[in-house]
Amino acid sequence: MVDKQKLLDALPHYLAMLIIVFGTLFLIEAVYAELSFWIELAIIFVIVFAYRPIVVRLGVAPPHWMPDRR
Repeated sequence: MVDKQKLLDALPHYLAMLIIVFGTLFLIEAVYAELSFWIELAIIFVIVFAYRPIVVRLGVAPPHWMPDRR
């Protein structure tokens, strides 16, 4: 079963990631005109896979994203 509290803790981060993706694509397309589908997909992958390690490193990640320190 999914823990509702974990989802609620992560929801602002998923929304922020979505805003960052659309904002980045908007800015890049405003500067460089239209991009190909594959370039846009690559940009999305970079943002999505880099977001979590960055927020963990900054210390603003939800508790269940933080690595266990033993």
